[in-house]
Amino acid sequence: MQYFRLQLGCLMVILYVIVTYHKAAVQSRIPRNHLFDALMVVTPWAVFFDGLTAWTVNHPDIVSAPVNGLAHLFFFVTMDLVIIITTLYMYDETIGLNKKDESKNLWLLVPGAISLLLIVAGMGKVQYLHGETTNYSMGFSVYVCFITLFLYYGVMLYLLLSRRRFLPKDKEISATSMIVIVGVVLIVQIIFPEVLLTSIGSTILLVGIYLDFENPSIRKLTIYNQNMVEGFATMVENRDDNTGGHIRRTQAYVNLMLHKMRHDPRYRDIVNVDYLNDVSNAAPLHDVGKIATPDRILQKPGKLTDEEYAIMKEHSARGGEIIKTTFKDTGTPEFRKIAFEVARFHHEKYNGKGYPDGLEGEWIPLHARVMAIADVFDAVSQKRCYRDAMPLDECFAIIEKGSGTDFDPELVKIFLNSREEVEALMREHM
Repeated sequence: MQYFRLQLGCLMVILYVIVTYHKAAVQSRIPRNHLFDALMVVTPWAVFFDGLTAWTVNHPDIVSAPVNGLAHLFFFVTMDLVIIITTLYMYDETIGLNKKDESKNLWLLVPGAISLLLIVAGMGKVQYLHGETTNYSMGFSVYVCFITLFLYYGVMLYLLLSRRRFLPKDKEISATSMIVIVGVVLIVQIIFPEVLLTSIGSTILLVGIYLDFENPSIRKLTIYNQNMVEGFATMVENRDDNTGGHIRRTQAYVNLMLHKMRHDPRYRDIVNVDYLNDVSNAAPLHDVGKIATPDRILQKPGKLTDEEYAIMKEHSARGGEIIKTTFKDTGTPEFRKIAFEVARFHHEKYNGKGYPDGLEGEWIPLHARVMAIADVFDAVSQKRCYRDAMPLDECFAIIEKGSGTDFDPELVKIFLNSREEVEALMREHM
């Protein structure tokens, strides 16, 4: 018992987290993260084999060398898998894996696959050494595990620090803290190999990810917030005889552009997974200020007078104020900032002749520039109370003609190059 008390305690904590998560996830019916599911399978086995090898290495009189070697092989492999899976998970949560072209994620998997092969190949060189308080293993396969952890977590730490201004503060702090703590555990393990702290590192990773990223209660609350935002936005849209189609289409166009931007070097650092989700969830609120616009203007079948148009233009500024006051406790600070800027600035023009503040060029927030294209395209391509829908060629021509004046020219290129997908989305959300 003295050789695996620590691992047994860690295993109990891990099993408690797994049972609690499964119970809450089933009750909440929230979407599950496959990488976290994989981590919940691998981590307890890694801790189990950590405890098993701590016992077998100290009982060579009753445990044969092949059995001891096999137990160590399973321990090294499962621990290596914990490192690989947690890295993939943290990368996906902070920066985002490429879901459409999985081959572009291979750079994250190849080093891990090589390390697993090296662990298996180097098992014959593992040594079992005698310490003052306990025996322990050391050798090529052990060094491969250490190098894999330093490599993967070093890359993740670099990415987190280099892109920290684009990441939500809570995720930046949580992810960085976990990596640093596990790094400290590893350093202590290397300097004092008899301490056998490996299981603590694995447990901290699983518990930390559960508490900070996968807590079902928090995720369920997030879904409720998103549904509330969409419901509120749909209610506003219904005031001008729209059944929510404008919201769904513009959100779809915004999503399409953001996914294209993720693979463009100019936007790759900015458009991480959190930014994409925040902008997508904020897009339905872009016209929320119309709740304060009189029906006689909002539903007028003919052209607005100058006075009426001036009142209509007030919806942008009012939308920003509504989000500031009504949604002050909804979502993260990053989401609230993006929602405010989408509502207030989506009618700004690239040449500075828009409203309400006359912002110009890149002084207009990126998400508002994306929203502007989606909003105008949907406005001209759909039937309104004061005119019929325009032909599609003419709609795309309006976006192209507005490049550099109304719209960001680089974003116009992305939108026009996605014409087939835009048309498919329009048909899907009619």
